[in-house]
Formats: sequence, C-alpha cells, structure tokens
Amino acid sequence: MPKKIGLALGGGGAKGLAHIGVIKELERANIPISYIAGTSMGALVGGVYAANGDTRQLEDIFLNLQKKDIFPVSKIIRKRDGVFRNHAIVDHVAETLGTDHLIEKCKIPFRAVATDVRTGDEVVLNSGNLVQAVNASVALPIAFKPIEIAGKILMDGGFVNPVPADIVRDMGADIVIAVDVSSRWNNVYEDPHPIHSLYSMLANALSVIEYQIAKHVLEKADIVLRPNVLSFGWTHFHEAPALIRAGESVTRLWISEICRRSGYPEPKKTPLEKFMEFILPVS
Repeated sequence: MPKKIGLALGGGGAKGLAHIGVIKELERANIPISYIAGTSMGALVGGVYAANGDTRQLEDIFLNLQKKDIFPVSKIIRKRDGVFRNHAIVDHVAETLGTDHLIEKCKIPFRAVATDVRTGDEVVLNSGNLVQAVNASVALPIAFKPIEIAGKILMDGGFVNPVPADIVRDMGADIVIAVDVSSRWNNVYEDPHPIHSLYSMLANALSVIEYQIAKHVLEKADIVLRPNVLSFGWTHFHEAPALIRAGESVTRLWISEICRRSGYPEPKKTPLEKFMEFILPVS
C-alpha cells in the first residue's frame, strides 16, 4: 500500500517559487500529497495549494505578478511597524482565495510556521484564517509588520523552523519530502533600489540563520530536494518561470527514488530523462 507523503516547504523569498515546480512534478507523476507544512514563502505557496489543490491557480498567481504587486510604492510608510504595512503578495493571494478561508477547511491538511515575537518560540498555526496564518509566517521583521493571532504577535517562521520537516512528520506523513531553497549570503549592495536593498539585507540575514537551523531540522526528512536557485535573489519574483522550472528539474531527478520509497508506480520516462538520470544520479 502506498505511503502518505508530506511536503515541508522552506522559506527563501522569490526562490520559494521553486516549490511550485516540485508540486507540479509530483502531480504529473500521480503522486498525491497528503500533508503540507510551510515556513515563510513555503507557507505562502503551500497554503495556496493546500486550499484547493489547484496547481494552475497557484502558478497563475505568481506568473501574473507585476512589479507594483511586489513593491507597491503606495504602501511604503515610515513607522515603527515596518517599511510596508502588509506583505503585498499576501494581499494579492487574498484577492484570489478570498479572506475567509479557514486552515481546517483546506483540501490538504496544512500548517504554517511563525515565530512569537515576545518569546522567540515556534508557533504552529493549524486552524483559523488561512491568509492571516500565511501573513504571519512571511512577516520579515522591519520590512513587514508582525501579525497578531490569538493574542500572540507573530513574525517570520524562518527564525525557528526554516524547513518544517518535523512538523509534517508529526502531521502523519510516512515519507517527508523537504524542499530547501536557502542559499549563501548575496551582495545586496549591488541592488540600485534602496527599498529592495533593505528587504534583501534583512532577507539574507535571515537566510544565514535559516541555513544553520535547517541543517538539524532536515535530518527529520526522508528526501531533501535542493532546487538550483543559488543565482536568484530573494526579490526576483520576475524570474518566476525559471524558478518554477528549477523545482520541476530537481523533482524529476528524484522521482524514481520518491516512488521507490513511497510505493507509487514510477511514471514512464523519455529517453532524455533516462539519460539525465544516468549522468546525474541522485544521492
């Protein structure tokens, strides 16, 4: 009998769009996803897909993003609660999904990870408003204001659990596939736009923390997918097609191993896919 597969989707700004490619490739191979847990961008992508299991809608949201949707000048403020009032992409997602969707009504069981601002503790959001939960998980300090849920002030979950493999395991997954898009520090001073640079500096500072924490959390995963996204920055949402393809590519390389471990039949491969598997074996 096939085993239940859970996805642990990590943070990484725009690089997290590779998660879409992973999901699409698993769907093409007829491998169902039973559980999803996500942090930051992983919570955003995972939450949208978990809501209704619609990869077309998920992909369209990000392929149709305009620059103004990501860094809207009208939302820039100069207050203590951040440079932006809310995460603009979450607002965009809310327009698509609606603002009243509940986590417990998701088609696929879903959890979002956030950090308690007051205590530094991990907070796993498993019920209540889906958009609010995602908004809390992506709330990078200073750049975006924290979100209050159930009396707790919450910010980006990358500070406590950047790739929540342990959480999706606790949800009931037999096979945990973790998708890690963390990368090295980038020279954000090359960005000529000061607002983007501030966001990039904060995001890359978080990536250093995430990298160190993730090394331990990823031990909870059965399979770790690392899409080739090192050349992309946290703000490169305009590179959505290439980032999605990166997720597809790494999943295709691992699909035989995923099928072997989970008990699902392996899809037929083209001659090119067989050749690529031969010269680039997974380890």
